[in-house]
Amino acid sequence: MPLCCGALPGELVIKAVGYAINKKGRKLKPFRFKRRNVGPNDVLVNVLYCGICHSDIHKVRNEWKNTIYPMVPGHEIVGRVISTGKAVRRLKVGDIVGIGCMVGSCGKCDMCMAGQEQFCEKGAVMTYNSKDPMGGGGHTYGGYSNNMIADERFVLKLSPMSDLAAVAPLMCAGITTYSPLKRWRAGPGKRVGIVGLGGLGHMAVKLAHSMGAHVTVFTTSKGKIKDAKRLGANDVVLSDNKKLMESRKGSIDLIIDTVSAMHDVDAFISLLAPNGTIVLLGLPENSYEHPYQIKPGSLIFGNRSVSGSNIGGIRETQEMLDYCAKHKIVPDIELIPIQKVNEAFDRAVRSDVKYRFVIDMSSLSA
Repeated sequence: MPLCCGALPGELVIKAVGYAINKKGRKLKPFRFKRRNVGPNDVLVNVLYCGICHSDIHKVRNEWKNTIYPMVPGHEIVGRVISTGKAVRRLKVGDIVGIGCMVGSCGKCDMCMAGQEQFCEKGAVMTYNSKDPMGGGGHTYGGYSNNMIADERFVLKLSPMSDLAAVAPLMCAGITTYSPLKRWRAGPGKRVGIVGLGGLGHMAVKLAHSMGAHVTVFTTSKGKIKDAKRLGANDVVLSDNKKLMESRKGSIDLIIDTVSAMHDVDAFISLLAPNGTIVLLGLPENSYEHPYQIKPGSLIFGNRSVSGSNIGGIRETQEMLDYCAKHKIVPDIELIPIQKVNEAFDRAVRSDVKYRFVIDMSSLSA
């Protein structure tokens, strides 16, 4: 049953409280707002946990130049269903569910029909900072809040897991790394390189290892060598050591580059074996104004390829969640109260977290 039976679908009637930023350069602070009423195909969720993705930091600081203020971030959400629309059949009140980067799409275009809703031809409705066609002409607010609403198609079922807080980052970090590993067939006999050992990188290591690939981690931090091996890496290379990098030339079939700062991509292309591919996942702040420099010969002499990957569709995200439940794979997290979110942002920028912050949303009541 809708929460507000006398209201129309789309009408802003559901009270919510979260943390928002009102202007670039300011801090996230408590924020009260309203969400749309539960429509026939909607699911209303009480948010239990929400991961902090590095894209939240980019958005809060308007580093991608597209932030809509005020903004409530958060798209790595685990919660409990508290209300469903009359046409919802797949989910019921009490179900533990996940919500990722999207909460809606047209559902009719070629991309949506192919299970690639993130590329919806009419524009996917992102979980936050996106125009909301169902929300009275406003924009979406994310999971740093006590509740969320989404089209049933974008609410994911979760298998029973002992640590629900650790499941939250799978909604973005999990699918962002699972999708390219699956697409380029990471598995036995495949030599996979992971550039960067942060929130995305450590998930990529865990997943590639579970798939049976030989995993090499490239990092600039000596302090991460032991941890990389704990997570499943067979080999670790300090990427700022020219001799070590030279010794690995032509040795990797697939490189997953998770670094979200400008860096020398061409140096990693040279590590690819013939017909190898490097997949870029990070989107640096100034990547549009200052693109990466790649030498054509690095690609031509070896039939090497450069690609990109952007999350995954809902069907693939559910597949990833089921895979992680089966193989008992979750991110390494640090659980924090919402009151420490600004401190967590600063620490994440300094790479002072192993490896993902997750907000305990029950702390909102404080």
